[in-house]
Amino acid sequence: YKLEQNYPNPFNPSTKIAFTLPVNNKISLKVYDILGKEVRTLINGEDYVKGPHSVTWDGKNNFGASVASGTYIYKLSFNTFEKSMKMMLLK
Repeated sequence: YKLEQNYPNPFNPSTKIAFTLPVNNKISLKVYDILGKEVRTLINGEDYVKGPHSVTWDGKNNFGASVASGTYIYKLSFNTFEKSMKMMLLK
């Protein structure tokens, strides 16, 4: 399982998050603020086939409002596997 650094980083107004799966799996990809509060769910327990994938985050929260500048953490998870990385939004 591979989770790539988002691009561009820092970003404004959107960024791409790429990942590669070695097997078909149900995955989740969520964005958290630096305090660990969930900001946005990009993928929620959806089936993905093995291979490379990417999603774009538009810098908005789950309610459609733009989030503040700062450091955010994105986390890919499924079964017992979790991997997270940091990204920065600059306005």
